[in-house]
Amino acid sequence: FRVAGIFEIGMYEYDSSLALVSLSDAQKFLSMGQAVTGIELRLDDIFIAPNIREEIPQILGKGYYGRDWMQMNRNLFSALKLEKFAMFIILILIILVASFNIISTLIMNVIEKEREIAILKAMGATNRGIMSIFVLQGLIIGVIGTIIGVFGGVLVCYLISNYEIIKLPADVYYLSHLPAKVNMLDVITVAGSAIVISLISTIYPAYQASRLNPVEPLRYE
Repeated sequence: FRVAGIFEIGMYEYDSSLALVSLSDAQKFLSMGQAVTGIELRLDDIFIAPNIREEIPQILGKGYYGRDWMQMNRNLFSALKLEKFAMFIILILIILVASFNIISTLIMNVIEKEREIAILKAMGATNRGIMSIFVLQGLIIGVIGTIIGVFGGVLVCYLISNYEIIKLPADVYYLSHLPAKVNMLDVITVAGSAIVISLISTIYPAYQASRLNPVEPLRYE
């Protein structure tokens, strides 16, 4: 055979063992005569492959069966699903750590602003008003952090996807580079969860600020 070209699809399993030759040359090389062992179909919509697979035996009769790309790459998809779940758990833990940072920041802010809080309460500010100030402060911190994180994450995914920055040993991971795809549902879910957790994290420090006795900070003023 004369090599006309070399292609690479990024999956080691195919790149290391797949060759495209004419049907007549393959039959002659394998001494198969006019026999054909299989036919591959290319679909405009890859997600209807399972339906087509089920129709093949009905059309061709007994002795024939179909396999779709999901079945052929089942192990890969299972590994990716497990990895996605693990990454989601890690992300939740990171958000929880960030929420504790928000709590500690607001508590320190309450301690530093005791005098100002006491003055506001002495001037007639309600507990609810004081509490809303610190809730709003924590919410602003959470929203700004979430926006920066979302834009940073989308940018990193774009760079990884388009420039193949992270290379992988193909014989180990079956992929030559780390794939990345931005799923808007995941982005919205994570961003929403981060904001909600940030909001919840503000409740305790804000409550402590609202319950502050104005007499103590102003006693020596």
